[in-house]
Order: sequence, then structure tokens, then C-alpha cells
Amino acid sequence: MAVYTEVSDEALRAFLAEYDLGGLLAFRGIAEGVENSNYALRTERGDFILTLYEKRVDPAELPYFLGLMDHLAARGLPCPTPVHGRDGVALRSLCGRPAAICTFLEGVWPRRVRPEHLAPLGAALARLHAAGEGFEALRPNALGPAGWPKLLDGCRLRGDEVAPGLIAELDLHLADILAGWPKPGALPAGQIHADLFPDNVFFLPDAEGRPQVSGLIDFYFACTDLLAYDLAVCVNAWCFELDGSFNVTKARALVGAYAAVRPLSPAERAALPVLCRGAAIRFLLTRLYDWTHTPAGALVTRKDPLEYLRKLRFFARAETPGAIGA
Repeated sequence: MAVYTEVSDEALRAFLAEYDLGGLLAFRGIAEGVENSNYALRTERGDFILTLYEKRVDPAELPYFLGLMDHLAARGLPCPTPVHGRDGVALRSLCGRPAAICTFLEGVWPRRVRPEHLAPLGAALARLHAAGEGFEALRPNALGPAGWPKLLDGCRLRGDEVAPGLIAELDLHLADILAGWPKPGALPAGQIHADLFPDNVFFLPDAEGRPQVSGLIDFYFACTDLLAYDLAVCVNAWCFELDGSFNVTKARALVGAYAAVRPLSPAERAALPVLCRGAAIRFLLTRLYDWTHTPAGALVTRKDPLEYLRKLRFFARAETPGAIGA
């Protein structure tokens, strides 16, 4: 469910009057996604996505997200491009919510990740990082290491209901991760996606039927952080099989294709094991927080935090870069 705010015909037509998009041809809600209300929009000028930003998104951060997408798209990255109204403004208001229209991207996200998806993904991630150079706005990673202790503290009351002894185990993992985390300035930093899961990457086949990245979407966790941390997020999200086993072949394809576009420094390769542990605990903690704080019957679908506990345990045993495909 991802339509929390209904848009009337009258409100939509008044909103579209601020743009040079021609007449309205079709309009429907999109079920995928959990953060915002999304609509597929077709006008005489083509297909677009209309997003109404709900209460979980800070309106003050929207200029960063939209500005970053503008910047990346202008440098050739296949990502949604904000559509500016006749007055030059992309961020507007609709039905009491901040709202924006972005271009529509062709492609399908992989419901089942195959090894041939990983090299195109790695190259696309490296191109994203390169395209982000020169974007001057900064957004600290609110879900980075500085925020993990607070997230864990927020789960202490009910965390062990998910698994006995979970909080004590996470205390140990978190202390170890923070002790080994790269010092400020030790690794290259820049604009990162921070949430490049399979449902945020579109693919289309090339002439030989091989999947190629056609679009990167959902930049609403983007921030300014370590570039290699973004790669670690992808290792977590793309390189485990349904049975929980780690596929090192996928990881090698991902890291190798990334490094072919943007070479990794020796320090970045050496840091990948702790960065992967950090990415695992980040998604574990946010899932655990939602699991323990979301009321029964709420519209938000809770995701299993224990999936990332298994990943965290794997990375805690994988002490060398080679063990994770680097």
C-alpha cells in the first residue's frame, strides 16, 4: 500500500495547470513503496510519476533529494528527473502535502537476482558516485554510525521478543563495528544512494538479452557519506540467496564491475568487511525498530529484522576482503 493521500480530479487538474505537460490522459495509484503516495501520471507530453511526500519525510530535506536527482540526471545517470513548473519550481504542494512530478523510467526490477545482474549494478553504482561529484549540498547520514546507538536504545524494551538475547548480541556487534569504523577523512566520501535494493534498480535486456541497468530510483535515503559504504549496502542487499547463503560469485561481479569504473583504494578494500557489518546492522536496527514500534493493522509492512541478523553474523565471521568478494 503506497497511496496514503487521495488526490481528487479537481485538485490534480489545478496542480497540473502549473506545468507545461499538456492535457491529462491517465492517472492511477501505485501500490509499491511504503514511504510516500505515488501515482502513475500520463499526459499529452508522456508518462510521469507524481509523488506526495508523507509525514515520514522531512520537507526541509526535499530540496536536497530533488536537487541531487537533477544533478545526476544532467550528468547522464538514468534516474528520475524532477519536472519543473512554468515558474521553474519543482517542489510544490498538493492536498496538503509537499509534491513533485518526476520523469518515468522504463524497466523492471528483478524479483529474483541472477548473477548477470551484478556487474551492471556495480558499474551503475560507480557511475552514480562519479556523477555526484560537484553537487555542493550536503546531507549527513542520519542512519549512519552516529545514529545506530540511539536506534538500538529504542529497541531495548521489546527487542528480545523478536529473538531471545538479541539486544545483548547487538550490543557486542555494535561496539565492535564502531571501534573498527574508518576515521573521518580516511576514505573517499560523496553523494551516495544508501538504499540501492533490487526494487530500486530497473533493468532492460540489451540486443543479446543480457540485463542492463535502465534506471535507479528512490533517492529519499540519499546522503553524503563514504562511497564504499554504498557498495557495502549493495553487497548486503544483492549477494545473499533465498536460503540465506552468501554468493561470493555475485559479490565478486559487483565489486569488480564497480572498481572497473571507479577504482577502489587499498584502504577502501580493507574496510569493506566492517562496512558490510555496518550496513547489515543499519538495516537490522531500522527493521527491528519498525517491528517493535509499528501497531498491529498499520499500513506499513514490517520487514523481518532477523534476515539481517543472519547477514551480520556472516560478515562478523568474514574478516578479510576476499571472503566477501573484494
